[in-house]
Amino acid sequence: DDQDEYKEMPPLGEEGDMEAVVQPPLEESVELGLVARRALAAHVKEEEIQRENIFYIRCHVNGRVCSLVIDPGSSTNVASSVMVEALGLQTREHLHPYRLQWLNNCGDIRVSQQVLVSFKIGAYKDEVLCDVVPMQASHILLGRPWQFDRSTSHDGRTNMYTFLHKGKKITLAPLTPKQVYEDQMKIQQEC
Repeated sequence: DDQDEYKEMPPLGEEGDMEAVVQPPLEESVELGLVARRALAAHVKEEEIQRENIFYIRCHVNGRVCSLVIDPGSSTNVASSVMVEALGLQTREHLHPYRLQWLNNCGDIRVSQQVLVSFKIGAYKDEVLCDVVPMQASHILLGRPWQFDRSTSHDGRTNMYTFLHKGKKITLAPLTPKQVYEDQMKIQQEC
């Protein structure tokens, strides 16, 4: 079964020029109370495949564990206003403010702030300029701008992203649907 090899990713380490990225433990997660609705609606089975799953992973921001979603359908990179406030990240005025409607149920919102988010996933360290919005899906959403800038490749079968970063091949492996569900239930209980 091809899926078995991705159930347990090996610890981060160099194997030639490739690094496998693993998840930080849930116990360290930031208590921001954000809910990924798709994850909560999922029925977790023992034999999950990645065909219909959102790419969901954990990352470190300022030493705290945050949720990160990669969404090829998003035309912007987004940081949750709750995360920005909770972590005390420095914002700046957006050069081209605009209205956005799809990230929450409160109607359209005016996007007028940006933040440069430095994050770490295993040994992969990066920073990305994000629009600040009150979203509930994740703490960070990386859209087409991040994917374009990093020249990422997405394997739809395994739901993994691969790209070169500082001369090394980086492969990002998503959480399993069961892990996403457990993370979201824990965050919901902490609210």
